[in-house]
Amino acid sequence: MSVGELYSQYTRVWIPDPDEVWRSAELTKDYKEGDKSLQLRLEDDTIVQYPIDVQGNQLPFLRNPDILVGENDLTALSYLHEPAVLHNLKVRFLESNHIYTYCGIVLVAINPYEQLPIYGQDVIYAYSGQNMGDMDPHIFAVAEEAYKQMARDEKNQSIIVSGESGAGKTVSAKYAMRYFATVGGSASDTNIEEKVLASSPIMEAIGNAKTTRNDNSSRFGKYIQIGFDKRYHIIGANMRTYLLEKSRVVFQADDERNYHIFYQLCAAASLPEFKELALTCAEDFFYASQGGDTSIEGVDDAEDFEKTRQAFTLLGVRESHQISIFKIIASILHLGNVEIQSERDGDSCSISPEDEHLNNFCRLLGVEHSQMEHWLCHRKLVTTSETYVKTMSLQQVVNARNALAKHIYAQLFGWIVEHINKALHTSLKQHSFIGVLDIYGFETFEVNSFEQFCINYANEKLQQQFNSHVFKLEQEEYMKEQIPWTLIDFYDNQPCIDLIEAKLGILDLLDEECKVPKGTDQNWAQKLYDRHSGSQHFQKPRMSNTAFIVVHFADKVEYLSDGFLEKNRDTVYEEQINILKASKFPLVADLFHDDKDSVPASTTSGKSSSSKINIRSSRPPLKAPNKEHKKTVGHQFPLVADLFHDDKDSVPASTTSGKSSSSKINIRSSRPPLKAPNKEHKKTVGHQFRTSLHLLMETLNATTPHYVRCVKPNDKKLPFHFDPKRAVQQLRACGVLETIRISAAGYPSRWAYHDFFNRYRVLVKKRELANTDKKAICKSVLESLIKDPDKFQFGRTKIFFRAGQVAYLEKLRADKFRAATIMIQKTVRGWLQRVKYRRLKWATLTLQRYCRGYLARRLAEHLRRTHAAVVFQKQYRMRRARLAYQRLRRAALVIQAFVRGTFVRRIYHQVLREHKATIIQKHVRGWMARRRFQQLRGAAIVIQCAFRRLKAKRELKALKIEARSAEHLKRLNVGMENKVVQLQRKIDDQNKEFKTLSEQLSAVTSTYTMEVEKLKKELGHYQQSQGEDGSLRLQEEVETLRTELERAHSERKILEDAHTRENDELRQRVADLEQENALLKEEKEQLNNQILCQSKDEFAQNSVKENLLMKKELEEERSRYQNLVKEYSRLEQRYDNLRDEMTIIKQTPGHRRNPSNQSSLESDSNYPSISTSEVGDTEDALQQVEEIGLEKAAMDMTVFLKLQKRVRELEQERKKMQTQLEKREQQDSKKVQVDQPKNDIDVDQDADLAYNSLKRQELESENKKLKNELNELRKAMADQATQSDSTHSSPDSYSLLLNQLKLANEELEVRKEEVLILRTQIVSADQRRLAGKSTEPNINARTSWPNSEKHVDQEDAIEAYHGVCQTNRLLEAQLQAQSREHEEEVEHLKAQVEALKEEMDKQQQAFCQTLLLSPEAQVEFGVQQEITRLTNENLDLKELVEKLEKNEKKLKKQLKIYMKKVQDLEAAQALAQSERKRHELNRQVTVQRKEKDFQGMLEYHKEDEALLIRNLVTDLKPQMLAGTVPCLPAYILYMCIRHADYINDDVKVHSLLTSTINGIKKVLKKHNENFEMTSFWLSNTCRLLHCLKQYSGDEGFMTQNTTKQNEHCLKNFDLTEYRQVLSDLSIQIYQQLIKIAEGVLQPMIVSAMLENESIQGLSGVKPTGYRKRTSSMADGDNSYCLEAVIRQMNSFHTVMCDQGLDPEIILQVFKQLFYMINAVTLNNLLLRKDVCSWSTGMQLRYNISQLEEWLRGRNLHQSGAVQTMEPLIQAAQLLQLKKKTPEDAEAICSLCTSLSTQQIVKILNLYTPLNEFEERVTVGFIRTIQAQLQERNDPQQLLLDFKHMFPVLFPFNPSSLTMDSIHIPACLNLEFLNEV
Repeated sequence: MSVGELYSQYTRVWIPDPDEVWRSAELTKDYKEGDKSLQLRLEDDTIVQYPIDVQGNQLPFLRNPDILVGENDLTALSYLHEPAVLHNLKVRFLESNHIYTYCGIVLVAINPYEQLPIYGQDVIYAYSGQNMGDMDPHIFAVAEEAYKQMARDEKNQSIIVSGESGAGKTVSAKYAMRYFATVGGSASDTNIEEKVLASSPIMEAIGNAKTTRNDNSSRFGKYIQIGFDKRYHIIGANMRTYLLEKSRVVFQADDERNYHIFYQLCAAASLPEFKELALTCAEDFFYASQGGDTSIEGVDDAEDFEKTRQAFTLLGVRESHQISIFKIIASILHLGNVEIQSERDGDSCSISPEDEHLNNFCRLLGVEHSQMEHWLCHRKLVTTSETYVKTMSLQQVVNARNALAKHIYAQLFGWIVEHINKALHTSLKQHSFIGVLDIYGFETFEVNSFEQFCINYANEKLQQQFNSHVFKLEQEEYMKEQIPWTLIDFYDNQPCIDLIEAKLGILDLLDEECKVPKGTDQNWAQKLYDRHSGSQHFQKPRMSNTAFIVVHFADKVEYLSDGFLEKNRDTVYEEQINILKASKFPLVADLFHDDKDSVPASTTSGKSSSSKINIRSSRPPLKAPNKEHKKTVGHQFPLVADLFHDDKDSVPASTTSGKSSSSKINIRSSRPPLKAPNKEHKKTVGHQFRTSLHLLMETLNATTPHYVRCVKPNDKKLPFHFDPKRAVQQLRACGVLETIRISAAGYPSRWAYHDFFNRYRVLVKKRELANTDKKAICKSVLESLIKDPDKFQFGRTKIFFRAGQVAYLEKLRADKFRAATIMIQKTVRGWLQRVKYRRLKWATLTLQRYCRGYLARRLAEHLRRTHAAVVFQKQYRMRRARLAYQRLRRAALVIQAFVRGTFVRRIYHQVLREHKATIIQKHVRGWMARRRFQQLRGAAIVIQCAFRRLKAKRELKALKIEARSAEHLKRLNVGMENKVVQLQRKIDDQNKEFKTLSEQLSAVTSTYTMEVEKLKKELGHYQQSQGEDGSLRLQEEVETLRTELERAHSERKILEDAHTRENDELRQRVADLEQENALLKEEKEQLNNQILCQSKDEFAQNSVKENLLMKKELEEERSRYQNLVKEYSRLEQRYDNLRDEMTIIKQTPGHRRNPSNQSSLESDSNYPSISTSEVGDTEDALQQVEEIGLEKAAMDMTVFLKLQKRVRELEQERKKMQTQLEKREQQDSKKVQVDQPKNDIDVDQDADLAYNSLKRQELESENKKLKNELNELRKAMADQATQSDSTHSSPDSYSLLLNQLKLANEELEVRKEEVLILRTQIVSADQRRLAGKSTEPNINARTSWPNSEKHVDQEDAIEAYHGVCQTNRLLEAQLQAQSREHEEEVEHLKAQVEALKEEMDKQQQAFCQTLLLSPEAQVEFGVQQEITRLTNENLDLKELVEKLEKNEKKLKKQLKIYMKKVQDLEAAQALAQSERKRHELNRQVTVQRKEKDFQGMLEYHKEDEALLIRNLVTDLKPQMLAGTVPCLPAYILYMCIRHADYINDDVKVHSLLTSTINGIKKVLKKHNENFEMTSFWLSNTCRLLHCLKQYSGDEGFMTQNTTKQNEHCLKNFDLTEYRQVLSDLSIQIYQQLIKIAEGVLQPMIVSAMLENESIQGLSGVKPTGYRKRTSSMADGDNSYCLEAVIRQMNSFHTVMCDQGLDPEIILQVFKQLFYMINAVTLNNLLLRKDVCSWSTGMQLRYNISQLEEWLRGRNLHQSGAVQTMEPLIQAAQLLQLKKKTPEDAEAICSLCTSLSTQQIVKILNLYTPLNEFEERVTVGFIRTIQAQLQERNDPQQLLLDFKHMFPVLFPFNPSSLTMDSIHIPACLNLEFLNEV
């Protein structure tokens, strides 16, 4: 392939540009060798001549095809060079808003300066477990790769995050740590992952500051090691810091700030606890206001300070220590404001003794004011003979003050880091770790000093390590593919590193100059010129003698030598430090003690290089007196003194910390340790930094590194604004372009043989396709297309190409497609023209035929219209004449009528006025009489009121007492009931009277109407006979009749008004009565509204809506309940695991082992007993502890209190759910009563009975379940007491605890006996009452009426019955209000108990700390133990009180239920006696015959129960029951239960059911990944539950039973509570079944739905980058096809059907699985750019149609599974729709209703063409979509929750089998069962 072929016409290239760095252009003519220039056309159509260097033959860079632009990995580009990289990043950042891009092994992260919703928990879970290149680039992908390689290779990992200030390094490191904290959460309750994340706010507060480039710039480097155990859970962490920028404490440039903690403290200065700090706003302090503005837009310093304090608390820093830290920080601010006054001589200065800030500084640090005032202005000089005190100039004092402030802050910084490491330290053995390095990037400013030199030195070391690692990976890839390897020349910056750190290098000369007594920066610079002038990496500036230039890997940097020596020495005067050492505050004193015998800074876990200070000493260090003083202070504050002792004692601890944080590698320095004479040299900052950097590099070299390069897109912090100049500068500095260069030097483009064949099969000749070996085809094609064999290599699994070869192949492919397209276009256009000609010819003939016919029809129409016009004229003229005549006649009649009417109205008005005058007189006289009467009555009322008020006051107290009693409420309601009945009857009477009057009025009206009609007829006859002459007389008669008619109408109106007035008065009286009881009024209004409602359709619609709402609420309740069941099972499993761990811990040497026969399922027997004793288990547990002995019994109070807390929380949740369930059921019962016919009283009673029975059963089940959970908790505590060998509590306290529990249990028994007696008395009284009423006659054969002797209308009786029902509802509502008030009081008591528990936890923590103190402090331990005992007794007594209250409520509700049951039983007995007489003989014969048959019961002995459970549950395999009746174990278990019920053995029933449930749990725990076993026991558990319902004896479950099945019902026991337990167990098994199925299907979904080609040849393959060829994927083909998914679901369906699982449950299983398929597929689609294409949409629609077809074939389409796939269906349609015009946008918005706005925009941004004929989605089109969808209220979550689980519903499904027809196969080995 020659150069001319590449640089041909229309080829696009990149040319340099001063503004945009690189600019795109297009060749207008072919290039020929020898041409001196290229003719180019720019994007704005400008023609330019681009000159070519003929000698170097430097042609412009070629541009990649458009199909490759926007790739996830830069190494996938065919042409790898700087403009291609820059353009790809720019397109991804600006057009697709993608901030992450791979560049080989490097993740390039561009700071968007905007919060993006791509870091939530759902995104973390989406990336968890995924391979590196499968998803879009993300920081989570890099973190997952590191986590996966650590687990797979068992090698430590490192993530190196670098970049310049403002590029987002700290945020990237924070998100990486958040990912590890989420994915590798701690296995224990230490919450170490929360502590790791809590260290970030602290380090940001004390180490970050606002700069001109970044509002939150990290001014130090840090390396955080996150430790993992063997199960790869986080167990601890360790942090190392590097080079804190101390100069920022005393100086800030314009528009910059000091460290955040200063401003946070000033913002919180108004808090009461900070009043002693004497702080004001930040503008008042010199150290905080030098940069100008002290605030940051969008940042609340006070809120951030609160977060910092919370982080300190979470990390275990006490409040007193926090106050000490804040005092030290505040003292630094006050030190900066100390006013220094210069004396006249200029060589001395002084500080005013009254200086407020100096006073505050000394007070906060606890130092002497006079000494600090003196030594701030003086210094001490020591000679061999004597010591001098010398004054200092103003500048020297300011420098000394600033040095002291920097030193204090640096020491405090190191102390905080050290204690963060202590909080993150763990005693567990570390298996491996992942390190996150957040370090400063390469820096170059106008003035570069010592800090920039150290930063760039560190980047030189990191770049060297990066280059070698990239080179190593490239070499491994070539060797793996067996390709000849040739060395690639890459840049090695070892000479530059030697220049800095080698012997007599820059750092050595700097340290040597620091030793010289009068060394200066100029002398040091001159030494550098003399020594290194010949080095190629060192240069001297032309115009300066104090600066030098170092040629770094990224750029040349000029350093100014001024200040290097001072910063390297970091000098602080010893006299000032000695004053701080003598502080009365232990924290301040211990911060500044000498570091004797300390190890280098890098070996300590907490001290960074910045915390080591060279203190110039003029005398030996302080000896014993100072140490004695420190011991005295430590004695006053022992804990503080222990935290801050000398570094001499702390060396072993810090060394240990370092080892524990990196236990997998042994880091040892390659150089021997420096000896004592070099101690002063070792303390320089440069040497410390070099040592710590060497240790860091050794750590990184011992790990597998992962690189994140952060890029700052612009300097103005604008969101999504890209500056090419700044971006290129950073890409050159961070090593991205070096990676590109190394890749481009070899074979950067790599294709798998299969992908290459699919992509370029169009270039293969037809005869070559006959070969089945794709590898051979690829070789022959490449050899024929690319003549130069060096341009490609054939590897073992891939083809390797040189740079540009893929672009050449793409060009050949495009040319092939273009030629084929032209041929297709030519043929299609010719065919279209021929079709167009034939269509035009046919259209012409048709037009001619229609035109001729139209002309003929138009002529005929004209003739017909002419004739019609003549006829119209004739008729019109005739009609106009007739109308004129009629108009004149009507006018005459109207005039006559109006004249006559005027006369009549005059007469009428006169009569009316006279009548009104009479009425006025009447009313006036009446008003005067009434007024006099009202005056007299008012006087009487005043007298009555005074007397009644006196009497009422006397009776008020008695009435208040009486009003509280239930009897008074009952009497009051009885009176109200009578009033309601009377009012109802009175309303009926008024309605009847109104009806009668209405009939009379209608009769009168009809009579008058008939008379008027008659008179009209007579008038007509009379007119005809008399003619015109008698018309006036007749009209007078008509007027007279009209007058009479009007008078009749007025009388009718008066009657109606009177009737209406009476009705209004009556309604007013009713309203007055209703105001006395608001609830009764509301019920009556609802009843009246229902009676007056005539539209049954509206009522039906409301009922449907209410039913739907109730169903939705029921689903939510069911979901919450099942989540609680799931949480309970999880806690149960966790309890088992904790118990196992406790067993393992207690089996260590020196302790006795636990008994081997201890059952692991003892805690599972939390099921109710049928016996009445509910505290027997507790007494057994206590007796067991007493038998063991008090000296061996020791309760783990921590575990006990935690379990009690959990039980209490579950109790509260159960109460809330129970209350909501009762409300729902009450609403349902009310709606059922409204919908039923009014006269169907029997159905009302049955519904009430069923409702109350169901509620009672559920309440009793929940109550007993919680009681047994408490008993099991106590048993567990007793078991722990037997297993413990050492006791921590005294025997007396423990025996006292046992006595208290016994007393509480005895009190509970007494209360229960009282309740049982009360229940018996109430039931007997109710029976007597019903017996007295049973002799009275009834109506409708069921309802008895008090006045049955009299004739009562049935409608009146029903209305009276409804009135009684309303009264009952009122009573029930009032009782419920009282119960709610009672429950609120109980909640208040519970809150008090919780407060007591929190206080106890605090005391327990203090107890643990007290154990570390002296023996004298052990006295406090006894007191705390006594407090703990009393707290436990209080908790137990509270629980007993709550249970007694619940029993009382339950018994009250049961009273009503039993009353109804007695009534029903009496009716049933009456019917049974009548039938017993007729069928007595037949029944006796039946009994004799049944004795010979199998009764459907199985008998076994008690000792055979364990064998029964083992053969039927534990050891049973589903394959053993193949061909038998489905769910056979459930039927056998029920027959055993039935026999136990038959013999009335409640212990046997309880034991069998408990053993069965525990056995099922044990089997499921053992086979927790076996779908067949889980499905088998789900079907059997459901069948056992159905059997317990079907044969329970409840009529609601027996509707489908046969007579034979009714005979198999239980007779003695009510197992309602066990039904609830089995229902909960079924929910747990169902959730385990779903979890297993999802675990099997989830790895197959992405490959089958998105990656596999269901339609062959449809999807093209694009070039892949480095990430697709990494070793992150395990070896082997893990691809699946859709057929594999369908086969797996067929397997699931077959297993569930064969095992007899209910069809309704099968439908719910597949609905859940299809939802998971939809969620996983859509989430991957939203996070993968490579699958968002038109062909993927086609594949998705085909795959979904296949799944829908499978559902229809299995008759599962009614499950709602297709509806769960709707978001995926719409996403597939979105990929295929046209995306150009506004009409397309409207179509997309109307179609994608199940997708959120965020998801639609994400898919459009990710849409990628697979070939050059497609177009990308424009940014404008996406903005149009966003504008049209902005009104949607979509959730902000991008991804679907694939872990969401729909609530399961177990419908009742009775069996048609009878128990006596079931055969037990011999393979079950159940010969010991006897048929009864």
